[in-house]
Amino acid sequence: MRCILLFGLATGSLMAGDAYPPPRFTDPLRTQKLESAMPQIDAILRAYAVEKKIPGMVWGVVIDNRLAHVGTFGVRDRVSNAPVTGDTTFRIASMTKSFTALAILKLRDEGKLSLEDPVAKWIPEFANMELPTRDTPPLRIRQLLSHSTGFPEDNPWGDQQLSATDAMLDEWLRKGIPFSTPPGTRYEYSNYAFGLLGRVVTRASGMPYEKYMRQEILSKLHMDGTTFEFSDVPAASRAVGYRLKPDRTYGEEPPLPHGVFGSMGGLLTTATDLGKYVAFHLTAWPPRDDAETGPVRRASVREMAHLWTPANLTASYANGVLQASEAGYGFGLRVSSDCRFEHIVAHGGGLPGFGSYMAWLPEYGVGIFAMATLTYSGPAEPIKQAWDEMLKTGGLRKRELPATPLQTQMRDHILDLWKRWDDGEAKSIASMNLFLDAPVEQRKAEIAALKAEVGECSAAGPVLPENWLRGQFNIKCEKGTVGVFFTMAPTQPPVVQHLAFQKLVSENVRLNAPTGAPAGVACTQ
Repeated sequence: MRCILLFGLATGSLMAGDAYPPPRFTDPLRTQKLESAMPQIDAILRAYAVEKKIPGMVWGVVIDNRLAHVGTFGVRDRVSNAPVTGDTTFRIASMTKSFTALAILKLRDEGKLSLEDPVAKWIPEFANMELPTRDTPPLRIRQLLSHSTGFPEDNPWGDQQLSATDAMLDEWLRKGIPFSTPPGTRYEYSNYAFGLLGRVVTRASGMPYEKYMRQEILSKLHMDGTTFEFSDVPAASRAVGYRLKPDRTYGEEPPLPHGVFGSMGGLLTTATDLGKYVAFHLTAWPPRDDAETGPVRRASVREMAHLWTPANLTASYANGVLQASEAGYGFGLRVSSDCRFEHIVAHGGGLPGFGSYMAWLPEYGVGIFAMATLTYSGPAEPIKQAWDEMLKTGGLRKRELPATPLQTQMRDHILDLWKRWDDGEAKSIASMNLFLDAPVEQRKAEIAALKAEVGECSAAGPVLPENWLRGQFNIKCEKGTVGVFFTMAPTQPPVVQHLAFQKLVSENVRLNAPTGAPAGVACTQ
């Protein structure tokens, strides 16, 4: 009977949501625990503002689809001394790049362009662009999005190009672009690339970049306080940017005017609006069957947060603690992992007068951002410290993947074999390799030896899934706990290709597949 049920599961007797359930949060007190960290997070960010002598700063914490907390420090300008609020407007500089990437992916999803399009299709000057080597293929839209064009890093120069005109860009393109690395070979941050993407949006959409962004992205996210033009922002709500001079006094930075390079760093926004934006990105996880709500498909938002261009791997050891991280670039977003989290999505922004940073943990449903009125004062470090405070609450935990009916059924089959081996049942759930890798008699002998060591055993615990076709369950016994790890093959119906029994030193031990399937990112100390 169980063999018939296995076949039924594989051929559609269950809905897809049963066969492929999304992970979910299981702690009913999760939000309450996370919110208990807000006083400590406020203290960290205020201390940062004091240390860096930032005139004004605002920050926010997003939990799932809402802005759960806003904190402020200082004044929006040093003349009126009016306090910063959640509706004070800051320039977010290069954080704009992710908005531009959203626009490109929306146009791709609508069939108006392809990420594999040669840049020359949309910017004809590239057809005559001198490439660095004879074997360099044409540059693609994908490379503009992922900082893999080989254009030189250009932050000092790029900061002053926001106001560039179409005529200026035409002239630059006519002269060509120098390369610092061969295209497609390594990461190199390029404001120029995202300036060009603004032109691609204009030509693929048939309307000016700013209009498309306002109409198709900002308005649909209800980001009504977000704009590219300083003149759109009432003076009473505009944050003034400052630089700290050598004599430790403040100089006001005049607002940089908007131009064709606005697509790389021109947006101004508020904490209220930025909270909506971070929440929108978080709602793209997990993959699921729910109806799309837009303005960009969830799968495309997740595509932005994939590490497309590796940048660096760093490690340090101090005070008995190992710290390591891997980082790179997605589409308009930085993507990294460290000893705490396997997937961190972020981006900073810095222009004369302003510094900003936003980061979120997609699998944890939490994001943090901050915006400040001091040149290049992006608060990445205090946000990193804020994650540690949230970890201390016990509420910052990933969604847990529920066991599928097939995994639970397979557990019952394996438990039967543990209790009383039956060759017929064993062969009914085994892939063609299982008993070639270890013959039946060897399997039976291994189980018998382990049973003699651990004594009588009670019922098995629930399956702890690693994914939809791989997982572990534990059997509690008189003299310890036995862990059972199984992986199913890519066949229909799925059957067991790997099966291992092991006495555990602790019931919290998680076993791994012999092929090196990832077990997490915790660093060994």
